[in-house]
Amino acid sequence: MDVEVLGEKQMKKLGMGALLGVGQGSDRESQLVVMRWMGAKNQDVAPLALIGKGVCFDTGGISIKPAAGMEEMKWDMGGAGAVIGAMKALAGRQAKANVVGIVGLVENMPSGTAQRPGDVVTSASGQTIEVINTDAEGRLVLADALWYAKEQFKPCALIDLATLTGAIIISLGNDYAGLFSNDDALAGKIDAAGKAVDEKVWRLPMGDTYDKQLKSDIADMKNVGGREGGSITAAQFLKRFVGDTPWAHIDIAGTAWSKKDAATCSKGATAFGVRLLDALVAESYEEK
Repeated sequence: MDVEVLGEKQMKKLGMGALLGVGQGSDRESQLVVMRWMGAKNQDVAPLALIGKGVCFDTGGISIKPAAGMEEMKWDMGGAGAVIGAMKALAGRQAKANVVGIVGLVENMPSGTAQRPGDVVTSASGQTIEVINTDAEGRLVLADALWYAKEQFKPCALIDLATLTGAIIISLGNDYAGLFSNDDALAGKIDAAGKAVDEKVWRLPMGDTYDKQLKSDIADMKNVGGREGGSITAAQFLKRFVGDTPWAHIDIAGTAWSKKDAATCSKGATAFGVRLLDALVAESYEEK
């Protein structure tokens, strides 16, 4: 597998102001890791792109989280972990498919250099974002990672995984991940793959009513809407960075971490998404 790691200087040249804004309060440099597994006989076949949110620790930044439970915020990189695990699985079994994995790795910290509520950042797409809440940081990371994947690799489809919203836990609990998509066929494939490996997803609606919540007076969009439909407005935000490419967003905030032993793993990180993505590639994107 080919692996490339972009540091902050490279990302700055690419205009990734959304991702870099999240990590600017940390002493640890943000990274964008690009993994390429080109296992198909035809190297020109457009790859499937998998994108993962990797907030390695999330304090919430200046919009700091409550102290209770913050020690668990090491699992906010669950989406990136799932993408890396899936890429390792595909390479390990020599999958006959072209797949690109991209993970944005940052630490969201409060400090004298941290991003402030009210800041406006410019994403790699050129769209500007008014940062209302610095704890809605994962979508800023994904915005630049999704755009980079779309522009750099011209993929046949984009799928992102992220521990994105607490609202999805309120909606679905811990048994299902939330699924959002601009493409019915792609959503159907993901749903089927999830059922096959018992990593279940539930598709939620999207639409203009939700999208309007992101309207900003001073930028192209805000990074949050209201409290209502918080998982959906987060997905609407991401949708603005994928263009016409078939895309799906899987919100794994309720499924990436377990406080009790499960059938496939002990309590802690569940690796939710690894088996789903491997099954999806095997069924829908691999040469037969």
